[in-house]
Order: sequence, then structure tokens, then C-alpha cells
Amino acid sequence: MDHFRTAWWLLALVALLLSGPLLTLAFGSVSMRGDWRTATHRATGLAPDPSTYREAVVQVYASRTFGWRGAFAVHTWLAAKPKDATRYARYEVIGWYAMRGGSALSISDRGAPDAEWYGAPPRLIRDVRGADAQAIIDKLPAAAASYPYATSYTTWPGPNSNTFIAHLGREIPELRLTMPSMAIGKDYLPAGQLFARAPSGTGYQLSLSGVLGLTGAIDEGLEVNLLGLVIGLDFRHPGIKLPGIGSWPADG
Repeated sequence: MDHFRTAWWLLALVALLLSGPLLTLAFGSVSMRGDWRTATHRATGLAPDPSTYREAVVQVYASRTFGWRGAFAVHTWLAAKPKDATRYARYEVIGWYAMRGGSALSISDRGAPDAEWYGAPPRLIRDVRGADAQAIIDKLPAAAASYPYATSYTTWPGPNSNTFIAHLGREIPELRLTMPSMAIGKDYLPAGQLFARAPSGTGYQLSLSGVLGLTGAIDEGLEVNLLGLVIGLDFRHPGIKLPGIGSWPADG
């Protein structure tokens, strides 16, 4: 009987973890068609025009990843424009850049700061302006340089693009960054580290290589990480966090 109960609970847990991604696929929130080589990267108008907006800007974006992976995870990046600058720099980790020993870390002003990620529209998750943004920008070079996984990339459980942006949050408390619950890899900590400050700086987390963990913070709320998928409660914007859906109803 005990074995039966254990098996039942395990099946119920698996069903809960997969229900969100399966619903996302069923209702067409993620496209299974298309070719990454022809997917769009159009600007979406979420970033202020640097030709008319002179103040410093820091923004963090999240878009669903390409193909079926988008039912489970998002890709995150940071865009920054110092005061009076005419272009934004995008700070992000891109997996295929690490092929053949290259660096996955990209700091570039070539792409639009608010561009679609292979056809998926971005969501603005942090927006800082003026002197507060400039204070963050001043710390970005050192924070990016201290990222320990620039030459390695693993989609699951990390280190990946979300590991890097979470790292920036921990290194720059002024950013006060709350990572999306679907940002798989955000809980991946450096080798041997089990305990760390949450990316928002408003609490702490325990994590076993990004596979199992627990986060408790004012901004993140309560998050339980099971195999990289997050279930939890959002207290600042009341809602529940579910794999494949994110924080509902806050994330839509």
C-alpha cells in the first residue's frame, strides 16, 4: 500500500509539472512550426527611442524560447543605454556562441533592445530610468566580467542565458531583479554553492545545481524548484506560479 501511495503521489507531481506546458502547447501559445533561420527579430516599441529619450535606461526582457522549448522556458536579456547614448547594448548569453570553445557571453549594440526572440514577443520584466539606471550601468561591465560560465552553456538545468541574467541581479542589488519563474537556469548556482541571495536581493534561496531548490523572498515570493520547473506563490502581485504558465494571473 505504501508503494502504491508513493507511486500515486509521484504521478500526481509529474502531472502537475507537465500540465502547464501541455496546456500551453494545446492552446497554441507556442508555435511548433517555422524555421529558426527565417524567424523574425523585429523591434516591438517597448524601449524608449534613444534619439529622443536622453536619460539612462536599463530594461530586462523575457521571451519564450523557440519551438517546443517555449512551452517550458523563457530566454532573458538585459538592455542598457547610458545617458545621452544613441544606442542600447544588449547583455545576454547565447548558447551557440559557445560552440568550439567560444564565449556564450554577448554584449552588443547591433540588435534592437526590445526585439522578438525568434518570433516570440518579449515581455518587459524590469524598467529603470535616470540616475538609478546609470548607477546600474556603471556596475554592468564588472558584473558581466565576473560571470563564471562565459565559455559553457547547457540548456537544462544550466548554466544558460537565465543563469547569466540572474547573476547580474545578484551582483547588482540596485537592479532589484525578479526573474520570471519560467526562466529555467536562474537557480543554477556556481559549483558547490547551495545557498545564495535571490536575484532580487529581497530574500534567499537553496539550490542543488538548479535541479531542486527553494526560494523565499519578498519579490520572488515562495518558489519550489522541481527538476528546474517552478511551482510557487507570488505575494507582491497575488497569484500562483506554474510551469509553462508562469505567475498567473500576473503574467497573463
